[in-house]
Parts: sequence; C-alpha cells; structure tokens
Amino acid sequence: MTRALAVYRKELRQISRDRRTLTTIIFVPAFFLLLYGYALNWDIRHIALAVQDRDATPESRALVSAFVNSGYFDRVADVYAPEELDRLLDLNRARAALVIPEGFGRDLAAGRAPQVQMIIDGDNANTATTVMGYAGNIARGAGAALAPGSVPAALIAVEPRIWYNPELRSTLFLVPGLIAYILMITAVISTALSIVREKESGTIEQVRMAPIDTFSFVVGKSIPYFFISLASAGLIIGAAMLLFGLPMRGNWLALLLALSLFIAGALGTGLLISTVADTQQVAFQAAMLTSFLPTLMLSGFIFPISSMPHALQVITYGVPARYFLIALRGIVLKGTPLQLLWPQMLALSIYALAMLALAAVRLARERH
Repeated sequence: MTRALAVYRKELRQISRDRRTLTTIIFVPAFFLLLYGYALNWDIRHIALAVQDRDATPESRALVSAFVNSGYFDRVADVYAPEELDRLLDLNRARAALVIPEGFGRDLAAGRAPQVQMIIDGDNANTATTVMGYAGNIARGAGAALAPGSVPAALIAVEPRIWYNPELRSTLFLVPGLIAYILMITAVISTALSIVREKESGTIEQVRMAPIDTFSFVVGKSIPYFFISLASAGLIIGAAMLLFGLPMRGNWLALLLALSLFIAGALGTGLLISTVADTQQVAFQAAMLTSFLPTLMLSGFIFPISSMPHALQVITYGVPARYFLIALRGIVLKGTPLQLLWPQMLALSIYALAMLALAAVRLARERH
C-alpha cells in the first residue's frame, strides 16, 4: 500500500507538471461535449426560402406567412423571374422556393384544391426530404385555417420538385463531403509530421544552418505534398464518378482551382502545427483536432449550419471545408460557373495565405 501511494504521488506530481496532458484530460472532454451537444442537431430550421407569389392575394400571403411563422423557413427573397430563382439556388442563398400560381385565392374560395410548387435544392438529400415533409404539413395546416369547413389534406396540394438530385441519392450528398474530409485530414497530417520528424531526428538543425530563407523552405516543403494531395484528389474524384455515379456538370478548371486552394490551406495548417509541436504524437493529435472535428462537424458536411447556435455559426466561417463544400457541390452537382463562386474562392485563398504566412513567421522565429 505504501508503494502504491508513492507511485500515486509520483504520477500526480508528474501530471501536474505536464500542463499539456492536464489540459487535454480536463478540457478536451468538456470541449467535445459542447461541440457535439450543440452541433449534433437533426432538426432543420432557418431554411432559406425564396417566394414567387404570382397571385398576390390575401390567401396567398397567408400561405407565405404560414411558412415563415412556422419557424422552419426564413424568407430571404421575393422572386419575380425564373432566372432569379436559378441564381439564388446556384449561389446557395435559397435552399427552397415556394411558387404560388395565379388564381390560388380564387380556387381556394371556390372550394377547389389549388396546387403550389415547392422547388427544393437536392444537393443534400436528407435536408431535401425533411423540407418536403415540412412543406406538406404547413400547407395542410394553412389550408385548414383558410377554409375550416373543407378537408385539410386535399385543400392545398404541394408539388415538390427536387433540383440537382431528383432521385435524392444520398451518395451525391455524402461523396463531396467525404472528398473534403479525406483531403483535409491527409494533407494536414502529412505536413504536420514532416517538420516534427526532422526535429526529432535532429536534421532540422542542418536545415536551419543551410543558406536558405524561410519562404523557400516553406515552399519547398509544401510543393511535394501539394502535388501528392492533388493526385490523391484526382484519384478520389475519379473513383467517386466511376463507383458512385458522381456527375460533373461544371468546369474542370474551376474544380482544379477549388482543389488547389483548399489543399494549399490544409498544407499551411499542417506546417503551422509542425512549428508548434515538438513530437510526432502531439503533432498528430493537434492535426486531428484541427482537421477532423471542424471538417466533420462544422462544415455543413453532415449537420446544416443554419440549424446551429449563432456562436457556432460564427466559428464555421473559419473552417475552410465550409467554402470548399459549397464550391465542390456547386461545380459537380449544379454546374455553377466560376464567377458565381468567387466568395468561396476568395475565402479559401485568404485562409491558405494566412496559414502559410503564419507557418513562415513561426519558422523564421525558430531559426533566430
């Protein structure tokens, strides 16, 4: 018992001196609980809704109010031309559109069942299915309120139209997310371990003594991994097209640009981690924390960002996979032209430049 107590005191003293381990044990579980607790939300709310009200009667406005007041839909735009609707869905500014035809109020007053159209962005099959269910329930409820004496189920008919993924194949939603997820993890981990490996073997000192500036060192370290990651991305996308029927409706050059910017940002993140970590184990853990969790939980890959609390939505703006997923799904599923994806390309460029610059600054400090 005395020996056990001695070992206990020694281990307690050792843990108290190792602040990194202590922080990991105490705070990481709490961080995971907060992240999973808030981000794991299967309810879908605040769905961006575009409205095309061709009837403009009190009845049609009441139907629109029923959608907005349900809490599931946010009215983001009033559409007057079909081209505007295409543009809103291509830019992801609207996830669904409610089209009310002319004569809606007249048909309702005459006891006929008017038909409204619900156009839904199908790049996320789960969200599209849920939106269809919400729309049917709200229309039935609105029909019962507008004509209490009629049969609610038959009063307003909703005709759903799914764009980009009419069969609601879940693979078309999951495969682009998996591409981003795999690329982010492999690129970050590979570069995070590269410099740390040299630290552990002692060869980093030879590099520091060599007549080479920090910028050249960062570029030289990044380029091989960049081309390897790009080749890996090509292999993954080719396999996704052959095995899972992933379409290519957009421009290949736009896809190459999006992949290049995303990979550059991931490599910069890995290099930055390698300048902070001293061992491969710490570098691996840091790489997993900064790439695995944000890409999986906060990118819109699985859980809709609009359903997350506001604080988490703000954090997602710092997750590069958020922008890459919009660009990737837009290019391959929707055929969105490059000029409409410039906000995502700009965000990926800023992230990549910031990560590479921070890594270069950290390396320069270490050398001096």
